[in-house]
Amino acid sequence: MSKMHEGLASVGEEESSMKLGVVQMPLVEDIGRNEKRISAHLEAAASQGISLVGFPEMALTSYSPDVLKDPDLNECVETALARIQTACRASGIGVIIGHGFREGDKLFNRSTALLPDGRRLTYDKIYLAEMEQKYFTPGDKPLSFEFGGMMVGVIVCRDQNYPLLARQLRHEGSEALFILSAHYYKPKEARWKVEKNRALPIARAVETGMTVLVSNAVGSHLGMVSLGNSLIADPSGCVIVSANESDETILSADLPVG
Repeated sequence: MSKMHEGLASVGEEESSMKLGVVQMPLVEDIGRNEKRISAHLEAAASQGISLVGFPEMALTSYSPDVLKDPDLNECVETALARIQTACRASGIGVIIGHGFREGDKLFNRSTALLPDGRRLTYDKIYLAEMEQKYFTPGDKPLSFEFGGMMVGVIVCRDQNYPLLARQLRHEGSEALFILSAHYYKPKEARWKVEKNRALPIARAVETGMTVLVSNAVGSHLGMVSLGNSLIADPSGCVIVSANESDETILSADLPVG
């Protein structure tokens, strides 16, 4: 059974608020098993009153070469997303999920927002890591959308290194920024980069005045490790709530609306 943590941020005298959240979870080399894990967290998030929840980069497909090279990749992804969106409509919760997806001969590191009103929005990671550049095609446009009276932006992992991208989303009106991550490295490198990967989202929050919500993978995958540390930082850069480097968990915070 997953261990669920919930963090709450005071909204003072605000008359209305909306709870946003992120999931920290391990990835496995099987779409069906990842879908079941996502669905379980979706149900838990809905029970906690979370309105919109982000999952890690590539959470549905993982980075497994066997999964990503499967000629039925898109069909499997679409089938899983359709089931998840049905659950979203039933529970009234929105989700943002990372996965691989092919368009012709191009493979994208894609994030899909499934919203309870039936909208489906996608974002393809723009700033690919060096290893990813051998396999993936970069995206060319950011994603922001309105949800529950709030503008929300989405970026993926290494995108956080580029402040102009976050500033563009803020310029477009985003008040909350989801960063879907899967910081997999060899063990020694993973330890070296923990503080950097905590610092950059906090810096993006301070620079833009947005609440930043980071969903990271945790555990081992393809001989590498991700050390979690998912977090939510407020517009001043203060960390409202954060995860440790090993537990599967849900983090959440109430954000003022209007």
